[in-house]
Amino acid sequence: MADKVLTANRLSDGISVWLDAAGTWNEHLQSAFVARHKEAVEALEATGKQAYADNKVVDVNVVDVEEFDGVLRPLRMRERIRAEGPSISYAAGYAGLIATAAPAA
Repeated sequence: MADKVLTANRLSDGISVWLDAAGTWNEHLQSAFVARHKEAVEALEATGKQAYADNKVVDVNVVDVEEFDGVLRPLRMRERIRAEGPSISYAAGYAGLIATAAPAA
């Protein structure tokens, strides 16, 4: 069985999120909780259904990932794009979903 993570889109802004080990939705795939056995996958599915019912997230999915040199990577291209941003140059100055410091107020 492939390793799996739980992903969704946050209802408030549509951003792709992954469930972390603390049970919170995180914007970074590398922080996701990785399920490595059937019971853990079932727990992820139940958590996703509850978060959807609570109107926290939409498009909830358990997706296959691989870990290479300590880095998680989705197996499907759709999920890679959701995790890493567009696969082509999008627009001048666009950096995808890379975290940056908040602008100074």
